[in-house]
Amino acid sequence: MRRILLLIAILTACMATPKQAVAQYNNWAFGFRIGEPAGVNIRKYFGENHAFDLNVGTYGGLYGNNRAYRSGYYKTVGLSVQGHYLWHDRVLGNDNIRGYYGFGGQINSRRYYPDRFAATNDYESAIALGGSAVAGIEYFVPNKQYSIFAELGLYAEVLPSPLFLSISSGLGIRFNL
Repeated sequence: MRRILLLIAILTACMATPKQAVAQYNNWAFGFRIGEPAGVNIRKYFGENHAFDLNVGTYGGLYGNNRAYRSGYYKTVGLSVQGHYLWHDRVLGNDNIRGYYGFGGQINSRRYYPDRFAATNDYESAIALGGSAVAGIEYFVPNKQYSIFAELGLYAEVLPSPLFLSISSGLGIRFNL
């Protein structure tokens, strides 16, 4: 997986061409996110104030891979797919700094170790579905094709454990194509 992510990053950097006088937030962006979830980030900017953000990566690594869940525990890191529709705007009148917030959903897949399997250490594969919200800030580096972002969010599970809450946060870099 790490080799694939590295290859994608190198290909993206090689394909990037210098920007013209076009607003940076009207394009596709591809990057990497460290946090919860950690992994690949893809963003599509629509006009000046909207975007769609997709994160695909690991879930459960930052805030602990051994957490109480339902009548048992999560003891491993899992896979997560998270998507948000975003609203964004300039911060302090600066076009290079954009604040954003949005809402969407998240699907997680992790190993769940129910208490009834405690003696054998067996597990179930758990798929979870829930809603999520995010807010963040993005800095477009002048005369460069990349931006840096930081965000904070909340995940509220709907199935199979209603109202299981989890904080999500991340730092990352995006290459604007």
